[in-house]
Amino acid sequence: MPFAKMPLTKNANRIFATVFLVTGLTVQVVAYLWMPDTPLSLVSGMLGICSVILCSVGNIFTFLFGFAQIITYTYICYLNHLYGNIGINAFYFLSQIYGIYLWRKRGAGMKEAVETRHLKRSVWMLLIGGIALVSLATGYILDTYTDDPQPYLDAFTTVPAIAAQVLLVMAYSEQWILWFLIDIVYVVLWAQAGNGCMLMQYIFWCINCVYGWISWTRQREA
Repeated sequence: MPFAKMPLTKNANRIFATVFLVTGLTVQVVAYLWMPDTPLSLVSGMLGICSVILCSVGNIFTFLFGFAQIITYTYICYLNHLYGNIGINAFYFLSQIYGIYLWRKRGAGMKEAVETRHLKRSVWMLLIGGIALVSLATGYILDTYTDDPQPYLDAFTTVPAIAAQVLLVMAYSEQWILWFLIDIVYVVLWAQAGNGCMLMQYIFWCINCVYGWISWTRQREA
């Protein structure tokens, strides 16, 4: 049963999502005042908060905010010389176009939430193993043939991020587990960069991963 059609939980989930959204946006403003950066960082952070919360409730408008957040975040990465992130954001942008198509096929509309699903345990284990092997291979290639100062860190964020984005557009709940691990790494990265808005965005995203997992799992079990 689509999440939007569950009468006993729809209103409660909507109220919680609204409060969660307001909290996230408020935190972004406080972070900007606490550690001032470019106004674009504040805008990108707020767009990111809106996007992930909409994703948590299976709302297709997550992609609309996602497009705007990707564009602004890519420019911020350019300003901070995070060139690897620019490439992965190009992939995010293109995959979101396909995501709209797939979510529409799974029932997502103006008011209806996407119908989510879970990977089989065996498939999930194979995926984790594949991500680990590809990440190791990618790290070795970067370490051997490039001057990347952190080849394995880049590999173990980029490869899982690609897998997580694919799971997102295909509406698999396991995406939240991968995003949580990736977001923890980015919390450290932006803390080192000294960008308060991006730091708080990723801390909030870690919390939202827990919310997203619970929300999508409850929908699947309903």
